[in-house]
Amino acid sequence: MTAIKHALQRDIFTPNDERLLSIVNVCKAGKKKRNCFLCATVTTERPVQVNVVKVKKSDKGDFYKRQTAWALRDLAVVDAKDAIKESPEFDLHFDKVYKWVASSTVEKNTFISCIWKLNQRYLRKKIDFINVSSQLLEESVPSGENQSVAGGDEEAVDEYQELNAREEQDIEIMMEGCEYAIANAEAFAEKLSRELQVLDGANIQSIMASEKQVNILMKLLDEALKEVDQIELKLSSYEEMLQSVKEQMDQISESNHLIHLSNTNNVKLLSEIEFLVNHMDLAKGHIKALQEGDLTSSRGIEACTNAADALLQCMNVALRPGHDMLHAVKQQQQRFSDLREQFARRLASHLNSVFVQQGHDQSSTLAQHSAELTLPNHHPFHRDLLRYAKLMEWLKNTDYGKYEGLTKNYMDYLSRLYEREIKDFFEVAKIKMTGTTREGKKFGLHGSSGKLTGSTSSLNKLSVQSSGNRRSQSSSLLDMGNMSASDLDVADRTKFDKIFEQVLSELEPLCLAEQDFISKFFKLQQHQSTSGTTTNEVEEMDGVALSRSYTPGVPQTVSSEKDMIRQMMTKIFRCIEPELNNLIALGDKIDSFNSLYMLVKMSHHVWTAQNVDPASFLSTTLGNVLVTVKRNFDKCISNQMKQMDEVKISKKSKVGILPFVAEFEEFAALAESIFKNAERRGDLDKAYIKLIRAVFDSVEKVANESQKTPRDVVMMENFHHIFATLSRLKISCLEAEKKEAKQKYTDHLQSYVIYSLGQPLEKLNHFFEGVEARVAQGIREEEVSYQLAFNKQELRKVIKEYPGKEVKKGLDNLYKKVDKHLCEEENLLQVVWHSMQDEFIRQYKHFEGLIARCYPGSGITMEFTIQDILDYCSSIAQSH
Repeated sequence: MTAIKHALQRDIFTPNDERLLSIVNVCKAGKKKRNCFLCATVTTERPVQVNVVKVKKSDKGDFYKRQTAWALRDLAVVDAKDAIKESPEFDLHFDKVYKWVASSTVEKNTFISCIWKLNQRYLRKKIDFINVSSQLLEESVPSGENQSVAGGDEEAVDEYQELNAREEQDIEIMMEGCEYAIANAEAFAEKLSRELQVLDGANIQSIMASEKQVNILMKLLDEALKEVDQIELKLSSYEEMLQSVKEQMDQISESNHLIHLSNTNNVKLLSEIEFLVNHMDLAKGHIKALQEGDLTSSRGIEACTNAADALLQCMNVALRPGHDMLHAVKQQQQRFSDLREQFARRLASHLNSVFVQQGHDQSSTLAQHSAELTLPNHHPFHRDLLRYAKLMEWLKNTDYGKYEGLTKNYMDYLSRLYEREIKDFFEVAKIKMTGTTREGKKFGLHGSSGKLTGSTSSLNKLSVQSSGNRRSQSSSLLDMGNMSASDLDVADRTKFDKIFEQVLSELEPLCLAEQDFISKFFKLQQHQSTSGTTTNEVEEMDGVALSRSYTPGVPQTVSSEKDMIRQMMTKIFRCIEPELNNLIALGDKIDSFNSLYMLVKMSHHVWTAQNVDPASFLSTTLGNVLVTVKRNFDKCISNQMKQMDEVKISKKSKVGILPFVAEFEEFAALAESIFKNAERRGDLDKAYIKLIRAVFDSVEKVANESQKTPRDVVMMENFHHIFATLSRLKISCLEAEKKEAKQKYTDHLQSYVIYSLGQPLEKLNHFFEGVEARVAQGIREEEVSYQLAFNKQELRKVIKEYPGKEVKKGLDNLYKKVDKHLCEEENLLQVVWHSMQDEFIRQYKHFEGLIARCYPGSGITMEFTIQDILDYCSSIAQSH
């Protein structure tokens, strides 16, 4: 093993500057026995590195090669398997567990002991040695013994030392001079011993010769020690002297520090005093303005405003820590509070007086507007009050209680004032609507009160008379009450429309101006919001709270300020909505068609108000009133449909154009003129659909019930009238109904013509109907003449009964009968007569065709020609 150790040292570790300390012959456990060596090595250079190297014999020769190396610092556990029983197996735990079997237990123990010693000397790392004998690790050895062990380790480590180059050179020179040493080692050893003795003697003599020099050196060392003692004494005296100077310097430094601290404190105190004086000192002029300033003149108001702002800045100054504990600061703050309270009380009292005076001044101007449909202008009052806007903002920020009280008082005074003005305004509007017109008397309106005392007459059942123009028929048959506009002329409706528009035009700027004033004067922000608040959501404002969401004494947020504006407007103008509803009810009672005008006007004003602010009081109020107008409009449509269902016709006279068809024409023409470019066109289109379907159904119902006039005539005339009306008005939403009306008119015209033409040539018609029946049964056309009832003699007999004179007479009777069925208003006689002429000619050609096919070569022809028919029809039409 020693020879292998030296070989490994020479071939593998010396070239890498390493020394081999321990070696063990091992093989891997449980596998094919392939021996290798585990070597414990240290580097010759510092810092020393300790490694465990695996070396194995090369497969191609007898030399060894380095395979794997692990640093000892990476070793975590050394497991000897059994501390009591001898076993060659052991494990080393590096990055993984390596299991080995040593060639002998002694080699294993020696290697583990070397690992433990290297760890103790170089690493001092906690490596766990488990299942290892304590004697082997020497853990119980005392500290002194440990040192000896360490020394033994050093010897063990230094057991083998390689010769350096100089030593090798000296040995080679010596051996060259003693060549016989190779053959006679004993003689060579004796020579070396003699030379060593000579060297030892020379060394002893050299030591004895140097004793004098040593004595001289010792004497010099003693003198040097004396000099050092003297220097130490001088340094001690210098240190004592410097100590007193140090104490004086410390006193001076401390004195300077105190002076600097005093100066710093004085500077800071001056800064604090200047801060308090600059920020909490109110000028005498401001104090005088707050106590005695004139609140009636513009200059006095400006001075009071500047003084109030200065006071607010002094009160809101951000005091530094400790300022509020100063007696002077407390006194100044109390003085500011007294000034604020005194001025706020004086300002609130003055503004209340201004509100009261404004109510008296405006009341005196009401008489000037009593006969005119205009509202008093509040702009001068707003202009005067806006001078106090900044003071109101100051009051809102400093004393919210008094600000709230002023708000309530303003609403109380102004609500009473506006209520008188608006009621008088609406009274004038009602008088202008009803007082000077015949409708005022018709509906029981008396004098200037403008109120309805009568009631509308109930709807009588409609009846159709047998003579006269349709207009005169409808006026004599219909008592439409508040539904029909036949008793009202266009001038009355135009007048109502202008009055209603003027009412809305007067109210709109009044509300907008007041809302703008409230926002500016009371410093309330108004911005557009996505959702409005109806009047039902607003509680009655009492002396403390403005609404459910309002907390007294607490400044409002932006959202709550917008709510507050709406609530103030609702309180001030609480009478607008009821008065508008009353005016709308009056207009609807005068003429239900007025709801069309009101719907258009109100929709336009609502649209305009929502574009300005969809959540404003004006937008909300007009929106609520618009709902009422829309209900009246729907009620008007429903009443017209109800009248159509209740219509009754006379059994003794012809029907003609039904009254509700004419009424629909009138309604549509009026609606189209009113709703031109209107925002609520969709409502009218829906009403059109409902009305036209009701008209269609009622026409068919009346036609089915008609006894005097044929059903086809009733359908033909009325649907022709409807088609003409829709074509003239060009209502886009009724295009389908227009086509339907035209189709119904065409169908019933054809039906009436065919039915009527069956009578002038009745026998001839029956004869050819029989011929067609035989052909339909399967008899060939040329064989029909062999049928007894339809032979040539029978045909000649029937044709002889209808000579030209008889045909003309039959056509003349038919013309008179058609003239009797048709009404003059629709002027369809010539249209129907021309259609009959065409149909008669078609029948004539049909009869001739049947004669040619069924009676070929018979030479039988009709006793009149197509030209005769044209002449007959023309002469009959001209004669009538």
